[in-house]
Amino acid sequence: MNENEQTQIHHLKWFGLPRLMRYLKPYRLIFLSMIILGIITGLIDIVMPLFQQYAINHYVAGGICDTIGIFAAAYALVLVVQILGTAVCTYQASYVETCVARDMRREGFHHLQTLSFGYFNQNSVGYIHARIMSDTSRIGGTVTWDLMDGLWNVSYLVGAIVVMLRINWKLALGVIVMVPVVALASVYFQRKLVKLDRKVRETNSQITGKFNEGITGVKTTKTLVTEEKMERAFRDTTGSMKRVSIRAAHYRALFQTVISFAAYVAVSVVLWRGGVLSREGLMLVGTLSVFLTYAQGMMNPVQWIVRAMSDMVTVQVNIERFTTLMDTQSDVVDTPEVIAKYGDTFNPKTENWEPMTGDVEFRDISFKYPDGEEMVIEHFNLQVPAGNTVAIVGETGAGKSTLVNLLCRFYEPTAGQVLIDGRDVRERSQPWLHSNLGYVLQTPHLFSGTVLENLRYGNPEATMEQIEAACRLVSADKVIARMDGGYQAQVGEGGDMLSTGEKQLLSFARAVLADPRLFVLDEATSSIDTVTEQLIQNATAKLMEGRTTFVVAHRLSTIRSADVILVVSGGKIVERGSHEELMAQRGHYYHLYTRQYAEESTRSAWQETAG
Repeated sequence: MNENEQTQIHHLKWFGLPRLMRYLKPYRLIFLSMIILGIITGLIDIVMPLFQQYAINHYVAGGICDTIGIFAAAYALVLVVQILGTAVCTYQASYVETCVARDMRREGFHHLQTLSFGYFNQNSVGYIHARIMSDTSRIGGTVTWDLMDGLWNVSYLVGAIVVMLRINWKLALGVIVMVPVVALASVYFQRKLVKLDRKVRETNSQITGKFNEGITGVKTTKTLVTEEKMERAFRDTTGSMKRVSIRAAHYRALFQTVISFAAYVAVSVVLWRGGVLSREGLMLVGTLSVFLTYAQGMMNPVQWIVRAMSDMVTVQVNIERFTTLMDTQSDVVDTPEVIAKYGDTFNPKTENWEPMTGDVEFRDISFKYPDGEEMVIEHFNLQVPAGNTVAIVGETGAGKSTLVNLLCRFYEPTAGQVLIDGRDVRERSQPWLHSNLGYVLQTPHLFSGTVLENLRYGNPEATMEQIEAACRLVSADKVIARMDGGYQAQVGEGGDMLSTGEKQLLSFARAVLADPRLFVLDEATSSIDTVTEQLIQNATAKLMEGRTTFVVAHRLSTIRSADVILVVSGGKIVERGSHEELMAQRGHYYHLYTRQYAEESTRSAWQETAG
């Protein structure tokens, strides 16, 4: 835990716990039952030694056996109640823990679907994954198991003290005096162990990361001959974890030794003082045995109570991180009036959606990113009639995707309007816009499952004839025909069982099935070989007919026929016009095109020579 998180804990105190009540509310009866059973089983554990006291004093020392049948039945009944109570309580705790974590994850994932592109651009996958998975798991476990264990241990500790004081308060004080000693030792060691365990978890995460890098980056490792460096770094990290783990083990062993020592001291006090009392006839042997049982059993509850309190404090960070995610609002939000008419992502009112023609206008647009200070676009105006193609070009990192992000409404303009068919996009819902949008990324993404399942993401209602036609249009049918299982073939996680070109072809087919009025190609052919690129170019030429298309281009030779070419440099649009107009200006576009043309000519000549 870093210093900032420690400061958060200090200020949070118990702020986050009331936020959890709504997750516990659906299970309040089970939760209440679990609490009652936890207290009952704790009190039964107090009663059990009293049976031992009665048996020794009456049946062993006194030789009175006339009530042994009733005693055995009562003991068996209490034992059955304890076993059943413990079993039911354990089941209920597991059930509540699982359900609370599940509900939090579902709500968290649902909330993530409502957030804008900007949130995912600013937060890593690991950060978001930890909030949805690790934090919810920790919260669910703490509010159930720690609470149940805490109730049992508090019940046992208080009950044992009360019983001992009633039997012999002087002898009880000799045992009770060890409780604060154990409590102080528990606080000290718990702080040390929490800090060391945190370091172990952090180091373990580093080991996992290095192991993952070693596997996924094996080609780079071998080509750069860095095996020894990678192994040394891995060895150093695992060595660090070993040292911290051993240190934690030492503290844990010392902690257990202190607890055992306190228990032995308490037992010694009872044996010494109780033995004297028994010899003088002031205490029966059975009563002495009760004190011995309580003296041994009181130390662990103190340890557990301190640990549970420590967990309840440290879990505040998990609660804060999760609630911060849930409190995060999207940068792009439909107005209540728009939602009332068009619906939202999860409840669309498609009957009210107007058909899209595809006229696009950027009207006096100015924009800066939420985490930026400088305007990326200032007072930009552009009209794109339906069916026209706009190409956006520039150096890598120049900001070519900004206009596309505004068109897709991944971000809202800082000033100005984006209009589609003459209306501000904010006057219609995001689902309406995105349902009319076909977007093919530079790095294609496929979902785990079959080829057919991935294609149906474009149109769940598409028939097999439509799917096959879409695949033929972009030549994806040739890829599918080579796969074992055809349309039922598995693509693997993220489509990693396919090459980049194969994934791209399937992405194009999926976009075709969506039948979009707006088509966006974000450097969609930059990672594809020239043969595949030619297949896609032939297909997209037909696909783009009648559709308004925005192309973020990597290879300039592919956008010569675009109606408008926008040249981006340093995050700003510096030139615009057709290919011929920009070449005549001999500016940025001219230099980009001629340089790339020369590079491609040299590459083609080299390939012909090599061939």
